[in-house]
Amino acid sequence: MSATFEHAGRKCSLRLEPLADGRHRITVEPYPGQAVQHRKWVTSYPVDLVLQFFATKDLSVCDEIMREEDPRYVEHKVRSEVLAYLPPEAFAGKRILDFGCGSGASPMVLARVLPPCEIVGVELVGQLLELARSRAQHFGRTSLQLLQSPSGDSLPAGLGDFDFIMFNAVFEHLLPQERHALLPLVWRHLRPGGVLFLNQTPYRWSPVETHTTQGMPFINYLPDSVTLWAARRFCKRIAPDESWESLLRRGIRGGTVPEIVGILGGPGRAGLLRPMPEIGDRVDLWFKSLSARHAWLKRSLWMSLKLSKWASGKEITPTLSLAIRKLG
Repeated sequence: MSATFEHAGRKCSLRLEPLADGRHRITVEPYPGQAVQHRKWVTSYPVDLVLQFFATKDLSVCDEIMREEDPRYVEHKVRSEVLAYLPPEAFAGKRILDFGCGSGASPMVLARVLPPCEIVGVELVGQLLELARSRAQHFGRTSLQLLQSPSGDSLPAGLGDFDFIMFNAVFEHLLPQERHALLPLVWRHLRPGGVLFLNQTPYRWSPVETHTTQGMPFINYLPDSVTLWAARRFCKRIAPDESWESLLRRGIRGGTVPEIVGILGGPGRAGLLRPMPEIGDRVDLWFKSLSARHAWLKRSLWMSLKLSKWASGKEITPTLSLAIRKLG
């Protein structure tokens, strides 16, 4: 028998329908005018865990659960963007920091995809960390360390050093001053020769802003004040009173390769790895990580990016997928 649960703080509800195989179909019911990326999903999570996610993530509950359960989501990103640079055996027995692990989808996927290794997840927001710990308990990942950062510009005490650091969909959400403070701080915990994986960050100068507004054209080239006005006026995902700092926190300005390498100390200290030969270059990596939807459009864009590289020598992609080795 299905049951409906109202959210305590948001004007939305969640319907849970038990299925014959023991799973549940979850359906988010938004109120008029609310935008939801994913309204439905069939999950193996127990009801109490689903409700815990709903209480914290409200309209995004399906999206958040899908991040771990749907192999086309975080798992696809790990396999297509992290393992495009190094084979799985390179991670065996190593120490890995998953910085900004959020609600725990990425450390769960890393533990499932990679060979046995030590994974430490760090998250600033306490509510998200509680979800991550509940997830870990559900999957029996008792050896997984999940730690809370004391502030936005510091790390937990006694964190130690790592062979690999994951910066998955994190950099774009840092405010400008945080990027210059936090990224070098994390970099110091990477052992010489270790690799920082920074991916799922939108390109700052992309003609179409695909991350925060999910499709508004040319706003990456507009002054901040005009971008704020346009986002408020024309994007249903943006509230009419949303602040510029809030939009920056949501990732509206993305990043660039020179910006990231510069923050890490320049080419003499941070060396960009190339994808494995069978992948090609970073433009090929971006293209191969895409779904088959609108294939003709994506292939046309891939061809234009390859032509741009031939003409300018620069590898430009709509989203950044980088592996950066610590030199010296």
